[in-house]
Amino acid sequence: MRINHNIIALNAYRQLSVNNTGVQKSLEKLSSGMRINRAGDDAAGLAISEKMRGQIKGLTMASKNAQDAISLIQTAEGALNETHAILQRMRELAVQAANDTNTETDRAEIQKEIDQLAQELARIGNTTEFNTQKLLNGNFNGVFQIGANEKQNLLLQISDMRGFALGVVGGVTYEITGTVGNTNSSFETGTYAVKYDASRDEYQLVDSNGLVIATSNDGGKTYTAKANASDQISFSDGVISGTVTIYDNSGTLEAKGTATVTNKGLEAGTYTYDASSGELKDASGQVVARSSNGQTFEDAAGNELFTLGAALSGNTSFEVKGVDVSSYDKATAAITTINDAIEKVSAERSKLGAYQNRLEHTINNLEVSAENLTAAESRIRDVDMAKEMMEFTKQTILQQAATAMLAQANQLPQAVLQLLR
Repeated sequence: MRINHNIIALNAYRQLSVNNTGVQKSLEKLSSGMRINRAGDDAAGLAISEKMRGQIKGLTMASKNAQDAISLIQTAEGALNETHAILQRMRELAVQAANDTNTETDRAEIQKEIDQLAQELARIGNTTEFNTQKLLNGNFNGVFQIGANEKQNLLLQISDMRGFALGVVGGVTYEITGTVGNTNSSFETGTYAVKYDASRDEYQLVDSNGLVIATSNDGGKTYTAKANASDQISFSDGVISGTVTIYDNSGTLEAKGTATVTNKGLEAGTYTYDASSGELKDASGQVVARSSNGQTFEDAAGNELFTLGAALSGNTSFEVKGVDVSSYDKATAAITTINDAIEKVSAERSKLGAYQNRLEHTINNLEVSAENLTAAESRIRDVDMAKEMMEFTKQTILQQAATAMLAQANQLPQAVLQLLR
């Protein structure tokens, strides 16, 4: 028997330490609900589960991205619903105008509503936004991240749904000052309608009685009086639509006409040209185009909106009308034009609806994938509470038994005293 080293007590103490560690780990797992609380619990399991966690979080966020994308699409589609309603009303007005029971005055009143509707198309296209991003002006070209990994995305481009792109915007008109030739002019002050005679291939100035007082064979730049060939009104740009007004300016006859140019992108509305700054502003004062020479106008992106036949030297007002319904021929042609616009909007709405349905299926798939990965990650990472409780109970009993045995082992050296008596 030895008393310097109580091997039995050391063994009991080692077993007690092992049992204490087991109890501590079981308590940690039971209190956290996790089977892996540190890399040492299961190194491989930790690495696999962390990869799964990254995928799960990515799938969850991708599902949110897809839901946001649906919200964006619904915003655009909701605006296009009103665009459809406007086009249907424009078509109704065009059908009304394409009836010769209407006078020119009647058609002019119909034109006023069409002009306002065309302006509203521009306003909807320019102001419909999602998270400050314009949706219907042709600039939206988005990428939606709908997966947990790189390049798992969906591309969406929304076409320009404003009036000009839909073809329901007319030409640009502006007022231009002309010079009246011949001091003893036979022209009388008043306002004359500008009309085109296809049979003669000439533009005409017609008075209120329907009498032609002057004609032009050079595209509306020079009008020669019927009464006297030496009496002419000269414009720097062709006046081929609207009216020409002749007025007395302190004993000198002058003329103003409405000139028309080909529109390349300007939406319906009233615009003002500031000659000092070269800016063209809309009715709200927003700059929509600039010109360095008073002749060629470009938007902020450098796209040419229109070019005048002659440079402007002073402030001028521009008007862009809706589709023209001023005559039977123009009104009946407008019906087809508006039909085409309705089909364009229908096609765009159909495309957006298809994308929305696709994204709804995407969300379902992402949620199923996230659920299955979560289940797999749970099997690796989460603790089985019932099984761990069994382990905890075992470790607790062993801890108690080891404590009791350590106490007994500590008493064994006392027996040596019996030999010393």
